[in-house]
Amino acid sequence: MGLNDTPLGERTHIAFFGMCNAGKSSVVNAVTGQELAVVSEIRGTTTDPVTKAMELLPLGPVQIIDTPGFDDDGVLGEKRIQKTKQILNRTDIAVLVVDATLRTREQDMDLIRLFQAKEIPYIIVYNKSDLLTQVPQPQKQEIYVSALHRQGIQELKECLASIGKGTKQKGIIGDKLQAGDFVLLVVPIDQSAPKGRLILPQQQTIRDILDTGAIAIVVKDNELQQTLNQLGTPPALVITDSQVFDFVAKTIPENMKLTSFSILMARYKGLLYDAVQGVAAVKQLKDGDTILIAEGCTHHRQCGDIGTEKIPNWIRKYTGKNIQIATCSGMQFPEDLTPYALVIHCGGCMLNEREVRYRTKCASDQNIPITNFGILIAYLHGILQRSVEIFPELYQLM
Repeated sequence: MGLNDTPLGERTHIAFFGMCNAGKSSVVNAVTGQELAVVSEIRGTTTDPVTKAMELLPLGPVQIIDTPGFDDDGVLGEKRIQKTKQILNRTDIAVLVVDATLRTREQDMDLIRLFQAKEIPYIIVYNKSDLLTQVPQPQKQEIYVSALHRQGIQELKECLASIGKGTKQKGIIGDKLQAGDFVLLVVPIDQSAPKGRLILPQQQTIRDILDTGAIAIVVKDNELQQTLNQLGTPPALVITDSQVFDFVAKTIPENMKLTSFSILMARYKGLLYDAVQGVAAVKQLKDGDTILIAEGCTHHRQCGDIGTEKIPNWIRKYTGKNIQIATCSGMQFPEDLTPYALVIHCGGCMLNEREVRYRTKCASDQNIPITNFGILIAYLHGILQRSVEIFPELYQLM
C-alpha cells in the first residue's frame, strides 16, 4: 500500500485552529506546499473544515484539516465553531495559529484548554512574525513563522514530525505471533464482499502477519475444512470474518485458537476492554429498548447487511425482546447517548484511534455500555471466551 493509498484511519490527523484572520489557511498552504485553503483578507473565509490526505515530509502520511475561525460570529458562526469542536475528536496533533502582532487572546486560551482536556499534543504557531520588530524567544510548544515569506515553515514541519512519532499505532496481531507461525484467515465471499478486493481489516491483518514473519493462509469459509485436512501443521491461530464466527467455531478443533477481524480491530483502535465489559448489557435489554449501531464508514447497504439486518435479528432472537434499532455512520456520532440502552460499534477501520477512543469515552461518561460487532457476535453464539483467549488479560472481565 503506497503513501497515497494509506487509509484515513492510519494517517496522523493534524488540525489547524485559531481565530479569524490569524492566517491559519496561509500556514496550512505553506506547510503543505499547496493552495489547499482559500486565503483572503475577508474575515471568516474558511466556512467549513477543509481536509486533505497527503504525505507530509518528514512525518509521512497525514490528514491535514483547516478549520473555520473559532471566533466566528452569528448563527452560522456558532455552527462552524461546533464543527471545529467535532474535529478535535479525531485530531492527533493540534496546531494553534495565532497572529503574532496580537499574541494570544482569551479565545486562543479556550482552545488550549480544549486541547489539554482532550489530551491532544499541540503546538502554538505565531504567524506574521515578519511584522514584528523583534521576534521573542519561543517558549516550550511555541514557534514563530511567516507564512507569507515561508520563514520557519521547515522548522514547523520538523516539530510536527517530532510530535507525530508518539502517535503511531501498535500492530494488529503480530505481537501474539512467532515467525513461521501458520495463521489461517477465513474470508467469506458473498454479496456484501467488495468486488475484486478484500476489505480493509483483512488487508491490514494480512500485512501485519507478514511483517511478523508468520505465514498467512487465506481461504473462503466453504474451503475451510478442506484446507485444515491438507495442512500438515495446524495453524497457530484462526482469524475469521465475524459473520461466519459460529460456523468456523464448529468446524475447527476446540483446542485451536480463534478470533475475528472485528475483535482485532477493536483492540487496535483501543475499544476492546470496554467492548468486552459492555457486551454483558445484552442480558439486561428490555422490550422497547433502543440500540445504537454505529459504523465509521458510509456504504451502500445490501440485503443481509451486517449492521442493519443480521445483528438486529441475532439480538432479537437471543433476547426474545422487541428491540428498537437506531443507526449512524461516518462522522455523525451523537454526543447524547442517553436514549440508548447499548451502543454497538463496527471495527472502526476507517476511523483513527483517537476518534474511536472519543466515542468510547462518550459512552463511558454517560454510563452507556458500548461493545463491538465481533465481540457481540461471539457473545451471542456462546464463543466469547474462546474468541479472546489470545488476550488472557481480558479473562477477569467475563
